[in-house]
Amino acid sequence: CIMQALQSRFISPEQYLEDEKTRTIKHELVGGEIYAMSGAHLKHNLISGNVFLKMGNHLEGSPCYPLGSDMKVRVDDNFYYPDVMVVCNQTDDDYYTTNPIIIVEVLSKSTRNYDTTFKRQQYLTLPNLQEYVLIEQDFVDVEVQRRSNGWQSEHYYMGDTVPFASIALELLVEDIYYRVQNEDVLDYLAKKEQVAQQAT
Repeated sequence: CIMQALQSRFISPEQYLEDEKTRTIKHELVGGEIYAMSGAHLKHNLISGNVFLKMGNHLEGSPCYPLGSDMKVRVDDNFYYPDVMVVCNQTDDDYYTTNPIIIVEVLSKSTRNYDTTFKRQQYLTLPNLQEYVLIEQDFVDVEVQRRSNGWQSEHYYMGDTVPFASIALELLVEDIYYRVQNEDVLDYLAKKEQVAQQAT
């Protein structure tokens, strides 16, 4: 999540990129100021890891591939660290991209407002972006916005299948939340087990 600004003076994108190579903690650059990134919860890491793995396996042998949370996306002179991105034929820089076709952010209480407002507005200006995905970690809700339908939000829950048209992939919500323990997931799995037992 975003923490407080570390300095009040403005820093150039060039200086930020150079400094970020030697920092031990990741920082985002927003409006000329740098912001330290805090560590993520286990549920956050499980969700982003599940999505990264599924997308990576699906895209083997194609020109597209997923990137994890150590890769930056550049929007004008701002730099962010999305949880997962998919790029095709990366041609920018070794440390950032400007042309993801999918961006995935995993939400928590501390990041939800930022990711659903300011960051969303920034990301949707990227010319190659086709899908923006917001995944709640504390309850089950996968929100997908697609360029193809005017960035209208569509929501998916346990038992649903999420289509990612830009890479011809469908993911079960259950697979996105694999190993995640929140109330919605546990309730769904308990009911699924009950139905399976009744069928035998």
